[in-house]
Amino acid sequence: MFRQAAASTYRSVARSSAPKTGSFVQTRLASGGSSYNQPTGHLFAEKPLSKGQKRVKEDWENMWYIGMFGGLVFAGVVLMFKPDTSVQPWAMAEAKKRLEASGEVWQYKPSPNSGHPNGA
Repeated sequence: MFRQAAASTYRSVARSSAPKTGSFVQTRLASGGSSYNQPTGHLFAEKPLSKGQKRVKEDWENMWYIGMFGGLVFAGVVLMFKPDTSVQPWAMAEAKKRLEASGEVWQYKPSPNSGHPNGA
């Protein structure tokens, strides 16, 4: 019994791996067919309209435009007004506070030889 099953399996494997002859090879798909669409040469497979005709939008297109570009505008506004969470502004304010408390000047004053117009 085992020999028959092994021999049967071997024959089916040998048959499936044997080189195919002819130009037509049958393929079985569980979905009932190929999902590949042949290229038509038209953008998004829409045929060009005759002169004077306007393209009719599908139902989902307006919602997609509103959602996509509305989301981009919303993200831009949120990013524009987000709080500054970097350490640099906090450190600058803390350094100014400490320098003023110690009596030192924290603003840069260029030297007379620097060539800066406000050189003292």
